[in-house]
Amino acid sequence: MKTFKNILVVRTDRMGDVVLTVPAVRALKKKFPDAKVTVWLDASTKPLMQGLPFIDEVIVEDKGLGLFGFLSFVAMLRRRKYDLAIIYHTKRHTNAACMLAGIPIRLGYKNNKNGYMLTRPVEDRRHLGEKHEVQYCLDLLAPLGVGAGDVALELPRDVQAEQWADEFIRVTLEGKPFLVIHPDASCATRCWPAKSYVQLISYLTSSGMKIVLVGGRGASLCAGEIVATSCVPLIDLTAKTSLAQMIALFRRASAVISNDSGPVHVAAGVGVPIVSIFLRRQPGINPERWKPLGPKSRVVLPPPGREIVVDAHSRVIRGSFDAITPEQVFKALQEIL
Repeated sequence: MKTFKNILVVRTDRMGDVVLTVPAVRALKKKFPDAKVTVWLDASTKPLMQGLPFIDEVIVEDKGLGLFGFLSFVAMLRRRKYDLAIIYHTKRHTNAACMLAGIPIRLGYKNNKNGYMLTRPVEDRRHLGEKHEVQYCLDLLAPLGVGAGDVALELPRDVQAEQWADEFIRVTLEGKPFLVIHPDASCATRCWPAKSYVQLISYLTSSGMKIVLVGGRGASLCAGEIVATSCVPLIDLTAKTSLAQMIALFRRASAVISNDSGPVHVAAGVGVPIVSIFLRRQPGINPERWKPLGPKSRVVLPPPGREIVVDAHSRVIRGSFDAITPEQVFKALQEIL
């Protein structure tokens, strides 16, 4: 097996995908300890890997510059003379960039998105959902001689974000225990109803637990409905924190409750107890592939036959969004606390 000296890992998709690639990047560095390992991320996910000890550099592309920016980015990659690219986010854009940059070995998933631009294409079976995404990420490295690795997740610490979280807890929460709820997801078919969250919150606050809502701009509408209909005061931080601040807040929470979405993997990455609500169970989008990892993680599923079933365009065919009850989620939380 060739010894690589300058490796580029491409993972330009979303939050959960990036977090679940961390064990593979760690195993890669262990296999090639003398290599410089650079990770190409989207700017929004940079805090998930920036500062990890086995990653030498994180780079991002300025997509606002159009074709000129893309060609400038390719030229930068070419000047760096990478000898291996591992392309997890196998898209025309990333495949083309690595090929035009002259990277001699390009390992990635074989598909119809310019897969011919890869020199080492690997059959893509992820859509079958036979394994966890962490294992799929590790399996892609098998042609490089990287064997089974440690699947433990980890995330870096941002000093300023950690200080912000300490101050937020001291001032706003008065140092009291709190639980974080993330009521959003990138697809509406993964979202548990706001009314169900409101009922769950009534159980949680009976013990005096403070509740903090988090999420990006897309979560504001759902969070607003939850705040407006809840019978107890809530702290709504949706669209008000950076990703690094959300990570720091998770570290200090008693637990996190979330739809099936990227933040469940962030929570698992910092070791906080996490309850994830899975409305869908189809191959490729099933909990076997996307559940949060770790002994403090729990998945709540709907009864057989009542799960949300979607077509190829994520349109609901059948199923019930309220098939999972607040009592089920509350019970799962009690099991891990």
